[in-house]
Amino acid sequence: MEVKCFDCGESMTASDTDAVIEVFVAHGKANHDWSYPEEAVRNYARNYAEATERLSAEIDRRPEIGEVTIHPMTADRVEDWLRFFDHDGLAGNPDWASCYCLDPHESAPPEMPELPWRTTRGKMVCRFREGSTFGYLAYVEDRPVGWVNASLRSEYAKYQGVDPDGPEPKSVIGVSCYVIAPPFRGHGVASALLDRVIEDAASRGATWIEAYPHTKPEEGDAGHFRGPRSMYEARGFEPVEEQERFTVMRRRV
Repeated sequence: MEVKCFDCGESMTASDTDAVIEVFVAHGKANHDWSYPEEAVRNYARNYAEATERLSAEIDRRPEIGEVTIHPMTADRVEDWLRFFDHDGLAGNPDWASCYCLDPHESAPPEMPELPWRTTRGKMVCRFREGSTFGYLAYVEDRPVGWVNASLRSEYAKYQGVDPDGPEPKSVIGVSCYVIAPPFRGHGVASALLDRVIEDAASRGATWIEAYPHTKPEEGDAGHFRGPRSMYEARGFEPVEEQERFTVMRRRV
C-alpha cells in the first residue's frame, strides 16, 4: 500500500492499510508541525491508500472516443455514478478520490478536515435519494465517463454568500464541479454536459445559471474541475462577482 504526504510529497509504502497509516502518522510527527487532529491524519492516509487500490489504472487519454450521450441523474443511475467515482473519475489522482463531489454541499468541518471516503460516499447517496443534489452523467458506449454537479445554488453551502442582493438561490442552477475520466478528457465531454445543463434549465424552473471557475486556476486538469472560464464565456455567461478563489459567472435562462 502507498500514501503520499500532502505537505512534502514524500511517498511511503507498507504491507497493508493499517501499516501504511502508522508510517504516515509517524512521518507527520517527525517532519511536520501539523495542527490537524490525528484522526483526520489517519483518515487521509487510509483514504489515499485505499484509493490506490480501487482506482482504475487507465489514465492515458484516448486519441478518439465514441458518441457522448448525456443523462440526468435518477435513482436508477446511482450505481453508475458510484462505479464512476469509485474507479474511473479520479483515476491517477488518489489525493482527491475521497471527494465524491460533497464539498460544495457540505465542506468537512475544521475540527475534522478529512472524513473517511465511505462516509462522504454515503452522504452523497442520501442526497441523491432525497433530491438535494442533481447533475448529469456523460456516457460513451454505455460507460459513465463524466459528471457535472448542477444542483440549485440553495443546496450549496459553499456558495451561500454569493451575490446576496442578486437572484433568489432557489432560482439559480449552480454548475459547481466536473469530473471527467482521464481517457475521455479533451474530447468535449465537459462542454456536452454544460450544454445539457443549459438546455434543461427552463424545464427545471430556473431563471439563471451560474458557474464558479477558478480565478487563478492551477495548471493541469484538476485545476479546471470547475470548468474553464472560456467555456462559459463562449455560452454567454458574464462575470458578476470576483472572489479570492473563484469568479461567479451567470447567464439568464
